Amino acid sequence: MKNFNKNKTERVEVMALFGYEMTPCQPLTFRRRGQNETEVTELLRTQIHFAGQATLHIFDVLVGREKMRLEFNSSDLSWYLTQ
Repeated sequence: MKNFNKNKTERVEVMALFGYEMTPCQPLTFRRRGQNETEVTELLRTQIHFAGQATLHIFDVLVGREKMRLEFNSSDLSWYLTQ
């Protein structure tokens, strides 16, 4: 059976602004392994999910014209990119 889930998740480094106006955190740029920094064009939506002791902060963003999702895990302070 063919896998139709085309989402890829990878760990990234993120430069974010914390405590900005009504948004407590706003990702500004991210860097994939072995690549240059990529600028976030626009923050579309934020969500928070609670999973046990961890809190997952989800940011739907635009990079150019491409929609992406950045996720911040509060328990291990890691960022992931989902396309």
